[in-house]
Amino acid sequence: MKILICDKMANEGVDILKAVKEFQVDVKTDQTPEQLKAMIKDYDAAIVRSATKFKADIIEAADSLKFIGRAGVGLDNVDLEAATRKGIIAMNTPAGNTTSTAEHTMAMILALSRNIPQAVASMRSGAWERNKFQGVELYNKTLGVIGFGRIGSTVAHYAKAFGMKILAYDPYLVKEVAEQKGAEMVDLERLVKEADYITIHIPKSGETENLLSDKEFKLMKKTARVINCARGGIVNEEALVRALEQRLIAGAAFDVYEPEPPDFNSKLFHLDNCVTTPHLGASTSEAQINVAIEIAYAIRDALLGKGIVNAANYPTVDAEAHRALQPYIRLATQMGKFTGQLINGRIQAVKIIYSGEVTKHKTAPVTLSLVNGLLKPILGATINFVNALDVAKERGIEVQSINSEKEEEFTHCVHLEVITDKDSWRVWGTLSANKQPRIVRINNVYVEALPEGGMLFINNNDRPGVVGAVGTTLAEEGINIAAITFGRENKGGMAISVVNVDGDVSEKALEKIRKTKDVLFVKFLNV
Repeated sequence: MKILICDKMANEGVDILKAVKEFQVDVKTDQTPEQLKAMIKDYDAAIVRSATKFKADIIEAADSLKFIGRAGVGLDNVDLEAATRKGIIAMNTPAGNTTSTAEHTMAMILALSRNIPQAVASMRSGAWERNKFQGVELYNKTLGVIGFGRIGSTVAHYAKAFGMKILAYDPYLVKEVAEQKGAEMVDLERLVKEADYITIHIPKSGETENLLSDKEFKLMKKTARVINCARGGIVNEEALVRALEQRLIAGAAFDVYEPEPPDFNSKLFHLDNCVTTPHLGASTSEAQINVAIEIAYAIRDALLGKGIVNAANYPTVDAEAHRALQPYIRLATQMGKFTGQLINGRIQAVKIIYSGEVTKHKTAPVTLSLVNGLLKPILGATINFVNALDVAKERGIEVQSINSEKEEEFTHCVHLEVITDKDSWRVWGTLSANKQPRIVRINNVYVEALPEGGMLFINNNDRPGVVGAVGTTLAEEGINIAAITFGRENKGGMAISVVNVDGDVSEKALEKIRKTKDVLFVKFLNV
């Protein structure tokens, strides 16, 4: 397996990958987009920092790529939508630079409060201007933290040591968690109105772009100060310049910009109440080593099938959970392929009910695998394990997954229900004693089918001679029967036969089986 390291990365991380005999690790930095596009098709994984941009055209050329790892927090230099469509899992390192970024945020707050950069510049010019650079204390001030994850909560922890009161805005965090960390959870409007300092620690997205703009600056105190060490574009820079020029707020400290490098003609870099640094949040020797080690382990384990962590477009599964879920992932994939070839009409809804052992773990990877298998016969190469749910949503398919706590018919089970505009199917799957996939019920009929390879699915009336006739037809075609299972709703009622065969069944043979007395439906499946 080939790994391409696109940007400079600490040797500690490179050495972790080079120690694996299955890996070929190439370090090729400072490549142009054209050079990267030409070489990427041969690699199974790539690692970047902030310099290399994995745009849609490069991702489209990555025929073998399975993973993109970012040695850092953000993934704004990776086109996640394109990666998801291509089935490439994008991973980052959310913990590696937490301390470094939180410390830099506090340094920016202090520099802004005490006019340190301006005072240094003044003294270097030979001036002694004590009165000009009078500052403010942090003690008893209110810090508003937008985004109360790892970095945001760490900044709050540091700020409390200065005697600051903490307000937090995070729509994805429960109130009790914030309170446990000494913060009061509030809405964004209250935060911008009451905070003396506002610090940002959220990713950039369609929802967070221009989160702070003219409207928010007008709500702030005239003594407020805004700090951004997260991502450029979350604060509208033109609106920020207006707020600083008109003294709607007291100051700002920015480490990130949109774009990077920024336009240095911008007034932002020439205002006396704005402190700027060149994206130094993670620029400590400790942080660079930490993120290199973290992404190296993540890529190593992902390529070796030991679990996926810190993925932005795929559920996180650690090594232990991955081992436990792997048989269910295989079962779900094969159940999906089996059912996807039987359904008739446009899929409207998919419901998956889990029971037993599988519910002890996050079932999201199993759901992705099942939906991927279900839609694969319809959509072919356009669907994969990563984009399955996105594709289903685009096609208007409602996907629901449920962990059942009640006692089910089968102890450890994946129960699939598929509703189309023409029919509906219910399929139950479980694992045998040696963890092999089995389909144990189809609609109202109990079976013991092995969903693997070539299979004949037959609906017939429960009459003597049907199975024998099928066997004779297959024998005449030189097709060997590997296994067969059958069940019926009731004596003399509708029956199902599932026949595993060693090879494809020709249309001629299928037509002959269709014409067999009491055969209602037959289809050849390739699972």
